[in-house]
Amino acid sequence: MPGSDHMAEKTNARAKLETVEPLGERVLIRKDEDKKRTKGGIELPDSVEIPTITGRIVAVSAQIEADDDFPIRQYDKVLFNPKRAIPVDFEADNQLFVVPIEDVVAVFRKVK
Repeated sequence: MPGSDHMAEKTNARAKLETVEPLGERVLIRKDEDKKRTKGGIELPDSVEIPTITGRIVAVSAQIEADDDFPIRQYDKVLFNPKRAIPVDFEADNQLFVVPIEDVVAVFRKVK
């Protein structure tokens, strides 16, 4: 069948996809788990969620990496605005998002 080789190539290309590289002024963030317990220790039912907007940088675009105005690196913990975050359907158990750099509002740093 003439079209079967083309379909096999597409399937193999998808199987080889192992990384997601953000482009432009964007970063890839793994969102932290939503909290199910308040700071006071009250357990919340599954139907109630406190939105968490913190996460870890998984990857930064080449443009961001080369720009000294953005002191952000892979594995940094960040606070971000999720409104324009684009979910990445890469792995079922990961909460990955491509986020414009202007929506990253803070980086958590350890005090030295």
